[in-house]
Amino acid sequence: MGADFKTFCIIGDPIDHSLSPAIHNAAFNTLGLNCSYIAFRVQEDQLKNSLDSLRAIKIGGFNVTMPHKVKVLDYVDRKDNTVQLVGAANTVNNENGKFCAYNTDVIGFIKPLHERKVDFNGFEVIILGAGGAARAIAVGLSGEKGIRNINIYNWNTERAVKLSNIVKKMGLESTIISKDDIQNTASKCNLIINATPLGMNNEKSLIKSSSIRKEAIVYDIVYKPIITNLVENAKIAGAEIIYGYEMLLEQATASFKIWLQMDPPVESMKKVLFGLFGEPA
Repeated sequence: MGADFKTFCIIGDPIDHSLSPAIHNAAFNTLGLNCSYIAFRVQEDQLKNSLDSLRAIKIGGFNVTMPHKVKVLDYVDRKDNTVQLVGAANTVNNENGKFCAYNTDVIGFIKPLHERKVDFNGFEVIILGAGGAARAIAVGLSGEKGIRNINIYNWNTERAVKLSNIVKKMGLESTIISKDDIQNTASKCNLIINATPLGMNNEKSLIKSSSIRKEAIVYDIVYKPIITNLVENAKIAGAEIIYGYEMLLEQATASFKIWLQMDPPVESMKKVLFGLFGEPA
């Protein structure tokens, strides 16, 4: 192992589902880089000690997933502008011993919508979830013109209120909804977003197929399994689908650029991803 060998990782809990090691190692191998990427399970009460350990081993950089995207900010040395806006980070770079936090979820989320040339004018949106990913999604949507209202549901109402206030500060209308409101609200929405882990273990979606309009766009950020119950319901409704792997690839590409100051081989990353679970029909 040469002196210039760099290690990267992802921290979270649970972490077994993560596809980040596979796609980043594929990129390193394709480019012949002396780097490796591992998954590192970190429980909530171990976060500070784990980050101290990553500093000690001079980690090159790391990704952050649930439940640490907000709390990690207590232990970094610098936050970029997007992180300060979102209040959450998913990427940390070791810059001369300083942990610098970034958020590539914002670009990761919005880019697949831009690629589809979505016109947001008059859009009614529903976001399920109010954690770090939901915050990044709200910031991503705030840059689009014409959105009428963002409806937010979270089982923890306090977190939903916090996200709603963030949305309002960015100049958008926002409504907090209860579980009983979900079906009726979704049926009026142009864009339906799942920003919760619901679906990772094949749970039923909070939104029924009968509550999805054919003209709607359904965006599930869960990427494993690729076909969640929400995606199945969207197919039944005949709606347009944006898959979680699309956001995963975009945010991973952006993280790679931050760490290594070069473009990753996206096709190699995509190939290993589809090799793991097959391209969606």
